[in-house]
Amino acid sequence: MLPRAFRPLAPLCLTSALAFSLLLSGCQSFLDSRYHDSLPPTQGIVRVQGLAQSVVVRRNALGMPLIETTTFHDALFALGYVHASDRLSQMVGMRLMAEGRLAEMAGPGVLEIDRFMRAANLKKSAELLYRNASPRLQRFFEVYARGVNAYLFRYRDKLPMDLAESGYRPAYWKPEDSVLVFCLLNFGLSVNLQEELAALVLAQKVGSEQLAWLLPTYPDEPLPFEEAAKLQGLNLSGQIAGLDAVSQAAGQLAETHMLGVAASNNWAIAPQNSRSGRSLLANDTHLPLALPSPWNFVQIRSPKFQAAGVSIAGVPAVVAGFNGKLGWGMTMVMGDNQDLFLEKVKREGGRLLYQADGQWLAARERQETFFIKGERPIRETIYETRHGPLLNSVLGERKHRLQPMQLNSGYGLALQTAQFEADQSLDALFDLSRAQSVEQAFEATREVRAMPLNIVFADAQHIGWQVTGRFPNRRDGLGLLPSPGWDGSYDWDGFADPILHPYDQDPPQGWLGTANQRTINRGYGMQLSNSWYYPERAERIAALAGSGKHDRASMIAMQYDQTSPFVAKLQAMLTAPGMAESLKQATDALPQDQRTKAQAALERLLAFDGKLAADSADAALYGAFLHESARQIFLDELGPDGSATWKALVLAADTSYSAQADHLLGRDDSPFWDDLGTPQKEDKPAILARSLAAAMTLGQARLGNDPATWQWGTLHRYHWSSDLTQLSQYMGASQRSRISALKDYLDRGPYPAGGDHSTLNVSAYRWGEDFDTWLIPAMRLVVDFGSEEPLIGLNSSGQSGNPASDHYADGIEAWRKGHYMSFPFQPQNLDKAYGTKRLLLVPGP
Repeated sequence: MLPRAFRPLAPLCLTSALAFSLLLSGCQSFLDSRYHDSLPPTQGIVRVQGLAQSVVVRRNALGMPLIETTTFHDALFALGYVHASDRLSQMVGMRLMAEGRLAEMAGPGVLEIDRFMRAANLKKSAELLYRNASPRLQRFFEVYARGVNAYLFRYRDKLPMDLAESGYRPAYWKPEDSVLVFCLLNFGLSVNLQEELAALVLAQKVGSEQLAWLLPTYPDEPLPFEEAAKLQGLNLSGQIAGLDAVSQAAGQLAETHMLGVAASNNWAIAPQNSRSGRSLLANDTHLPLALPSPWNFVQIRSPKFQAAGVSIAGVPAVVAGFNGKLGWGMTMVMGDNQDLFLEKVKREGGRLLYQADGQWLAARERQETFFIKGERPIRETIYETRHGPLLNSVLGERKHRLQPMQLNSGYGLALQTAQFEADQSLDALFDLSRAQSVEQAFEATREVRAMPLNIVFADAQHIGWQVTGRFPNRRDGLGLLPSPGWDGSYDWDGFADPILHPYDQDPPQGWLGTANQRTINRGYGMQLSNSWYYPERAERIAALAGSGKHDRASMIAMQYDQTSPFVAKLQAMLTAPGMAESLKQATDALPQDQRTKAQAALERLLAFDGKLAADSADAALYGAFLHESARQIFLDELGPDGSATWKALVLAADTSYSAQADHLLGRDDSPFWDDLGTPQKEDKPAILARSLAAAMTLGQARLGNDPATWQWGTLHRYHWSSDLTQLSQYMGASQRSRISALKDYLDRGPYPAGGDHSTLNVSAYRWGEDFDTWLIPAMRLVVDFGSEEPLIGLNSSGQSGNPASDHYADGIEAWRKGHYMSFPFQPQNLDKAYGTKRLLLVPGP
């Protein structure tokens, strides 16, 4: 995601709110014309210094580029040039975020994000990865950077609106910057970091005894009481200085980029299960709804390298796609490759000490200088223990927001990660994009250590799955909660042997698929994670992939499927022996008006077919029930609305199988079934009866008195907000108002949404908080080896990040309606996909 700053636009547009409202339609035209020069040409001849030979760039109807070159050097150079032309602001923003330098462009409102990222020290991780990359790959990154800089030089005085109006002048791109962006994406895959922070917040409210009921645990696993016991006896209430600030900074990072996103589906169909007798592969990666999308499509044709698929602007690679022989896609493995440690700390003689195995050791010190737009620079100290940086030594409550907090007593909060290990993951990921068979794909992916992923790949006759990453061996504990850092029994003891990483090839069932679900059971021999996403998407893949013969049409149908297996599970719970009669008694005990509503809601829910279409009335009632049941179960203990503890519970539902789902399907003896606001003690049927009535009340208030006219998409919607709009909440009031005035120019929507977190066509919302979609398939691709041209795909926004471009948001309708684009590899089909309009880049000064 791209954070940006803003300064007043032209007086013509922003003289006053009244003037703006009168000129609104004309203002968009004015802005488009004002920044038209920031758009590069799409045809003609452009001389570019640094090319060896001429390069042809063509674009399809959605602006997705085809780069045709005669050398691989020029392919990399042109990719850098094209990435910068399409997504310069996004590239600059990701680089600043990874470096912890957002405040230089956006001002003091994002300083806490900068502090958080400086503590995480991605720069050190990037230096290690780049230093250990092969000389060949380092050259690739250098050539790509030259292409980026060629564009930056040409358009240094014609920057996109957000960069131009911020006054920020982006520095030239370095090869290491691409690795820094890669490390930012890798850091965003640390799914358990926010969960551990949330668990600490919850523990301060409910205590360690009840905490286990709120931790992410699959229903067939025992609750982690032993893990929660790590915190017994610790005085956590108010003793973790800066915990709120650390949680808020992590939340800001998650909102403006991504952090702990349980993301993506992928599956492959073996030849025996396909109509053509050749393999199929599908991938859709789930990321926060953004404008522009984090992904952009690209196709490269050169003598030594051909590939098409999605890329990340700033990184010289096709991350998922097809190369003529192999298709590949990825999901999060939910790998828990980081831990938080509580450290006992004290001040002594001007130094910060922390306790380790009975001794007090001096914390390492690292000085960081923060440059802040509009304010004087500040210099702060980040402290590190044997486990890593103390996040709350740089984040925390202050008398003044520029004054770092002092850890005089209580606990420090250290972050240990697997990111500071040397390997050749960058080479391995590039080798994957060149692999010509499933066997070669296995050889490449087994060497990917830096990023924990489920990679599924296919050639025409074979399919395979490989888990990548680096996973710590914990001496004790599960890593679900922060561990006592002064007790070495919770330390890491190296990493799991890569030979233990799960994989599969050509299984008898005829398909492979992952959807962030539990892929190995406890006791497997290594610990991938103890925090998995809801299993329903994986269950739906299994049900659909395992039935009948498949082709491209069925792959698309699966990607747009909005049937939730959770509905049938909920219905089974409501009608189970022992529950049905108790629920009827609890419903009969309600006041008359509530009883009537609860009975009507139950009847509708039990008849619901589980299809969460945007126009479904029953889906609207179902969503209202999930929302109200979460609040009826937990709000009395964890509220009020907006409190840190309530936000912590809601966050847990975003990232893993949640307490909300767990309690609905089971946990009948949970202490949270009692309503603390009443003198009597409630049970599960009583709370469910109240939830049914409350769901009907919510629906009538929001959607009208007649439930037959309700529509899920009226409650549940897509809003495409620009990076600038999302960042504005951290800016001053004047800046916020100006950005708000440009909302119609920068943002898109709302549009009705179907599905939810448990459907293959995912549109997750914050269960118990609101209904707005925050997580979507940010891209989709399908590789059908039985087709003349195997690869089709689409993005969730537009190819360009520049609001003045025709391709800024034109991909939204294609994404909503499933209008996939073809990426042909046979020369005779190129003109049909990309037309004949050419931009010719030729060597020159």
